[in-house]
Amino acid sequence: MLRHHSYCRLALLLAALMLCSAGSAWAVVDPAQLFDPGRLKPVDSVLKVAVGQAAPDFSLPSLTGNKVSLSEFRGKKNVVITFVPAAFTPVCSDQWPGYNIARELFEAHDAVLLGITTDNLPSLFAWTHQMDAGGLWFPVLSDFWPHGAVASAYGLLRTEGVSERGIIIVDKQGIIRYVSVSDINLRPELGSIMKELEALQ
Repeated sequence: MLRHHSYCRLALLLAALMLCSAGSAWAVVDPAQLFDPGRLKPVDSVLKVAVGQAAPDFSLPSLTGNKVSLSEFRGKKNVVITFVPAAFTPVCSDQWPGYNIARELFEAHDAVLLGITTDNLPSLFAWTHQMDAGGLWFPVLSDFWPHGAVASAYGLLRTEGVSERGIIIVDKQGIIRYVSVSDINLRPELGSIMKELEALQ
């Protein structure tokens, strides 16, 4: 049984890697509706967190009207926090819909996904409801006010007031197990996230 379980996990990981290399095979927001900020400085912040530290807790409003706190998953789920810079921009509008396809991969690793931007809720509502004809499966949280407070606590707030393109993985004990700050101009690979989640099993 254990060997079969390991094979299933390996198959899921391979599927994730295939998704990464396939490019944008999912539906995204109409390009005509997107603002292209041009080439930006790849990274423009200094991290305040590190692997092995307790993750700073937060409570942010979500598109459902409820607040979502990191601490509510303590002892229950691994948490993947995906920070993206801005709604209605090309790379962000490509990155998050890709996680819709990968939902089962996150769930197979006993993980929830939390999406965070510094946009306000009305902007996030309009943007995400153009994705995959109905939005996203994971909570989308607004770090708009106090502006960028959560991004700042993690050391991911850029000088122009948007967050970096960052991935933080927090285990069930609330400890940071993975930190990645990507080039803001590029979509991070899903395979890297799955490898780290696999290591938590």
